[in-house]
Amino acid sequence: MEYATLQNGLKMPMEGFGVFQARDKEECKRSVLDAIRTGYRLIDTAASYTNEDAVGEAVREAIAEGICTREELFITTKVWVQDQKTEETAYEAVKASLAKLNMSYVDLILLHQPMGDYFAAYRGIEKAYKDGLTKAIGVANFYPAILANLCENVEVIPAVNQVELHPFFVQKEALENMKAYGVIPQAWGPLAEGKHGIFTDPELTKIGEKYGKSAAQVVLRWNAQRGVSIIPKSVHVERMEQNIDIWDLQLTDEEM
Repeated sequence: MEYATLQNGLKMPMEGFGVFQARDKEECKRSVLDAIRTGYRLIDTAASYTNEDAVGEAVREAIAEGICTREELFITTKVWVQDQKTEETAYEAVKASLAKLNMSYVDLILLHQPMGDYFAAYRGIEKAYKDGLTKAIGVANFYPAILANLCENVEVIPAVNQVELHPFFVQKEALENMKAYGVIPQAWGPLAEGKHGIFTDPELTKIGEKYGKSAAQVVLRWNAQRGVSIIPKSVHVERMEQNIDIWDLQLTDEEM
C-alpha cells in the first residue's frame, strides 16, 4: 500500500474500502470484515449511509480476531446535511457517529456536502479535532470556488476533499485547486459507479492487457498515480482482491 501524508503529518492509505449503499447491516458487516481480511485498512462510511454501527461491529471483530489493531485502521465518517446548521449540531453529530461506531475517535471526519451553514458546521468539526474526537478533518463534494473560499476563511485547512473523480470526469482544474491548498483529493465512485461502459472500454482494456490487469485496475491505478486516494466499493471478495491489486502497476505517461 502507498500512503498520502495529510497536512498534519497523519498517514492515510491511498486506497480504502467504501460502504455507500450497503444498507443491509449483515452484508455491510461481512463486506467490511472481508475487506480488512483482504488487506484494506481505510474504511469509509457516513452518517447518511445508516451503517456506521455495522462498520463498528466489523472493526471490533477484526481486532478480536487479531487481523489488525485499531491503530492500523483509518476510519472515515461524514456529517450529513441536516447536522450542518450550527457549530453545536455538527459537533454533536460527530459524537453521535462515534457512539454508533462504538469508537473513542475516528481518523477523519468530513462535511458531506457544502450545504446549510457549512462554515458553522466546519467550526464544529474543528472543535471535534481539537478535542481529540478525530485525527483529521475535511470535506466532500466541495468544488473549486467553494473549497477555495472555505480554505481562505478557516483555522484548520481541510486535509481531504472527497469528490467524483474517474476517467470520464477527470477534474484537472479541481485537482490543481486542491494541490494549491495542500488538500488531498479522494475519489468516491472511482469506477464511475459502473457507468460509461468503464469495465469494457476498449482503450482501458487494451492498456490492461499489456499488464495482465483489468480495465477497473487500470482506472484505479490511473487515479492513484495522479495522487488521488481511491475508495472502491464491492461486496464480492474476488473484486475486493482485484481492486487492491494495483500497487505493482506503473502506467506510462502516454497511458496516463
